[in-house]
Amino acid sequence: MSMTPPPGWYRDPSYPLVERWWDGTAWTDHRRQPGSVPVPLAPPEPAGHGPDRARAVALVAAGAVLVTSIVTGVFVLGRNDDGGGAAAVRTTPPATPSAPSGAAAPTGSSTAAPHSGAASVVVDELNGITLSLPKGWVAPSDVAEDDLVMTTPGTYDCPGDPGLCRHGTVASRTVTANAERSPKALAEQDIDDAANTAYDRDVLGGRPYRGITSHRLLKAGSVAVAGRAGYLVRWRVRTGAGPGGYVESLAFASSVGSESPVIVRLAFDAGAEGPPLTDMDRITEGIRPTGDTDTGGGVGSSIGPSR
Repeated sequence: MSMTPPPGWYRDPSYPLVERWWDGTAWTDHRRQPGSVPVPLAPPEPAGHGPDRARAVALVAAGAVLVTSIVTGVFVLGRNDDGGGAAAVRTTPPATPSAPSGAAAPTGSSTAAPHSGAASVVVDELNGITLSLPKGWVAPSDVAEDDLVMTTPGTYDCPGDPGLCRHGTVASRTVTANAERSPKALAEQDIDDAANTAYDRDVLGGRPYRGITSHRLLKAGSVAVAGRAGYLVRWRVRTGAGPGGYVESLAFASSVGSESPVIVRLAFDAGAEGPPLTDMDRITEGIRPTGDTDTGGGVGSSIGPSR
């Protein structure tokens, strides 16, 4: 009698340091960092040789080294050495991407097509904002980064050190370790760390893009965000491998609680595979206070001139 491994998290056949969801018949695009529960050493595949095939799936030994954090996106927020920023608490949209079709055990990472049924907004309840999802973006699912509020769907093999990268990510955080309240000062202070986190080194010390070789200021200026005064700084970064990308730090005061400063970080790959740069302005314009549909979000026309 033939058997098929049950749905669950198993070692990714294309990158064994992460786990990938097997839906019982095929691999999906969902990946996560390994947890403390042992998972099969070898990825599952449809069994066709009787019970012996099912028994061949081994468990990771108790003494195996667990990877504590895997880069599945291009940056991680809220984990800086200065302790700044608690992770944002979010509610995700009710609609989720459908499982990709294809071979049961693909040999490499793939980028899923945008899900046309995705919800139009994501909610960051901690910071009291909602963010519009541009076409081709999805709410994060099964990712290691705590502060992500949206990503481009799917992953790809990083052009530098081994790992999985994403073409675009957006994250939000509350500024807690910095007494500065000026949006301009916060954005100007944050942009260097945002760029390094996105394109220089990952949390394991790897260099998925072989590091940043140079950067150029594209835009800096005031912008209204969720009805509050904000400031953005945008860089074009060049990397040792791959086409580089665009990084933006957007700072503004929250409209809830103690009105703590909020920083939204955006990182887009450059080149044909990256999201259109105009999505950065669309995302800024679409930020609104939670429960408020009348403020119009950020006002794109108020973005200051490039310098």
